[in-house]
Amino acid sequence: MKTIALQSDQPFDLDRTLSCGQAFRWEKAEGWWQGVVEGRAVWIRQDASHLTFAGADAGFVRDYFRLDQDLPAILASIDRDPTIGAAIRECRGLRLVRQPPWECLVSYLCATNTNIPAVKRRVALMAERYGRPIDGPFGRTYAFPEPEALAAASRADLWDCKLGYRTDYVREAADYVAEHPDWAERIAALPFEDARQALMRFKGVGPKAADCVLLFAFGFFEAFPVDVWIRRIVGETYLSDLDGRSCTPAEYERIRRFARDYFGEYAGYAQEYLYCVRDGNGQE
Repeated sequence: MKTIALQSDQPFDLDRTLSCGQAFRWEKAEGWWQGVVEGRAVWIRQDASHLTFAGADAGFVRDYFRLDQDLPAILASIDRDPTIGAAIRECRGLRLVRQPPWECLVSYLCATNTNIPAVKRRVALMAERYGRPIDGPFGRTYAFPEPEALAAASRADLWDCKLGYRTDYVREAADYVAEHPDWAERIAALPFEDARQALMRFKGVGPKAADCVLLFAFGFFEAFPVDVWIRRIVGETYLSDLDGRSCTPAEYERIRRFARDYFGEYAGYAQEYLYCVRDGNGQE
């Protein structure tokens, strides 16, 4: 086991970070979070100001959880009103993790019109069927499949991973990424709006999926994904004239642009903190 001593002036809440729905390959058992990231089977827990972990080195843990990011400064920049202020107090220490772009893209292709447990099942099935086996601290698990492995899979076999209509989305993305291994570097080098449009060229990637991938994998912190919970909070707190119950494309665009203008360059952090307290107690 390895240990990291957290800085007293840089809050971190491992439970909040891994339970807020941003990543899909983490589960908590007997006080330990067990996850698979970039081919590593990681076991980690927090005891006050210390992280204890296995399966990765300290540099990887710091990078994945963005422990060197100045969180108090970020939170101060978005603390604009009593609603976000209360969310910050309740969920202080939640950080955005740095996800692998390929896995994040496929995960959010699998996340359309569904819930988090269903996404986790789909991702786990693909990993078990097409990923490299890993013997880690909590037994055998599987790395997320390389794009070449999914590109070579038959449609019927991918369908068996409970993807449904998303099967074709994943197959086409895998074909493209296998043929263009520099796709992520090219998107990362683009300005935010151009990167967003580039992601939405993938079949099945709409505005919300694009914003999630930009926020969680590429570090475009101005991205503001809008789901039913965020729409409700924004409508109740900030934009009282939102019409109807469904989020039309025009309404989505209005909400995300409002959030960027109102919260600034770290609007994505505001989104996660508002989402964290969506049901009144910060839990899923």
